[in-house]
Amino acid sequence: MKTIGMIGGTSWHSTIEYYKLINQMASKIIGDWANPPLIIHSINIELMREQNKKKINTKYLDTARKLQTAGAEAIVICANTPHMVYDFVQPQIVIPILHIADATGKEAKGLGLKKLGLLGNKPTMTGEFIPKILMKNYDIATIIPEVDAIPRAHEYVSKELTQGVFSQEAKQFFIQQIELLKEKGADGIILGCTELPLLIQKDDVDIPTLATTNLHAQMAVDFIFNK
Repeated sequence: MKTIGMIGGTSWHSTIEYYKLINQMASKIIGDWANPPLIIHSINIELMREQNKKKINTKYLDTARKLQTAGAEAIVICANTPHMVYDFVQPQIVIPILHIADATGKEAKGLGLKKLGLLGNKPTMTGEFIPKILMKNYDIATIIPEVDAIPRAHEYVSKELTQGVFSQEAKQFFIQQIELLKEKGADGIILGCTELPLLIQKDDVDIPTLATTNLHAQMAVDFIFNK
């Protein structure tokens, strides 16, 4: 088995979910009596809240290098938003960063999806680090909610979901956004926040949903077992 280095801490709830999923998926291959080699480095969430891109890039590069030195053969960033550092960090390390957009794009392409609605916090929805890879590598377009809905979505993610709070109000809001994205032509929805699949279940909507955390965890497991 190959060793994965995990960068967590954007939300400790997210880090736990990644660790759990990777081990659960791996156990289906090697059995419950064994587990894959994982190295976890958890970053203080305050770093992301400062929104200092230079500081964030520097910290993630330093962390990736430490994991590389510790024996990691690939890096998994345990959340959507921190993938904003990919273009800065990847060229400066020798092991691959398994990108969450690649995990999502492969699944979407397999389902024949062409236009995906993207839900998450403000940096994830308005940034290019997911749409760019989806278009370049998979020819899949991405659309986001209307401008006036983005601050509210961000607030639900940052003040509720990442704190382990899953309110009915938040659920209804995101279901409404999914319906609006469908009206704009989306044939699938990216649940681009680790906690969103815990809030929105597949049976809640009548459109394919792509839970990025699950897909990313599966990508990690495939790497561990050379699949």
